[in-house]
Amino acid sequence: MSPARARRGLLLFASLFALALGAAAELRVKVVETSPPMPAVVGIDEPVFLRIEYSGAVDIRLWTTPYSGGQPLARVKTNVSRAYDGSGTTFGWFSLNGEGRVEEVRIRAGGGKPYKEFEVARFPVDVRGSGLPGPEAPPRAQWVTDLILENEAIVKKERTESRSGSSASSALLLSGFGLAVMGFVVLIVLGPLFAIWKWHGPWRWLAALPLVVMAVVVGRIVIDTSRDPTSHNLWPFEILMFGGGGLAFFATLVMLRRVLGRRS
Repeated sequence: MSPARARRGLLLFASLFALALGAAAELRVKVVETSPPMPAVVGIDEPVFLRIEYSGAVDIRLWTTPYSGGQPLARVKTNVSRAYDGSGTTFGWFSLNGEGRVEEVRIRAGGGKPYKEFEVARFPVDVRGSGLPGPEAPPRAQWVTDLILENEAIVKKERTESRSGSSASSALLLSGFGLAVMGFVVLIVLGPLFAIWKWHGPWRWLAALPLVVMAVVVGRIVIDTSRDPTSHNLWPFEILMFGGGGLAFFATLVMLRRVLGRRS
């Protein structure tokens, strides 16, 4: 086989493989069952559940919208949705706020990057709203209860993992902030101490002023918190504020000493 034919064969195989992957990843949604079964008469806010099978989902949310005469009904309530991946079975629901008739349910999906919403399935139904209050505990198929419990467990797990991740991030942020404050304090202390050791005359006393201010601030925080632990909840920011002023003052002293020293 010539090199040109080999390249064409490889390109053809790659194209077919990409098409196969695209087909495998295509989102497919199908309504397989309802509760209550069709036809149905429901009261106000009495939910109609749809058992939905999906495949090829990648961070996709699914919503249920009831239609009548080709138009979406306005006075209805519908389900919210968590994100779905891969394949599985879930549910959607809607309820009527009064009299009305539902002839079709359309399933919309939302997700992807960039985000977009699109219709993925239509399912004919025959639901009539009585306009009367429905029963407090309408009968439901067992699969409805099973899927609701499964969904609640998944949502709870996702929230717990999200909180754990947020707590870990907060802990890292706080520890990093604490290290930054400690480093800042060390810098404020070491700079003036070095100046007091090396400098002479009025410069030495001026260099000591930031240390005096920081000693007063830290001492006040220690004394106040010993009396009332909640009196200085933002003490790191107090240290940063006064320490920043002291550091700016010390940096100004360093520059003035250099400038005046050169002139002399």
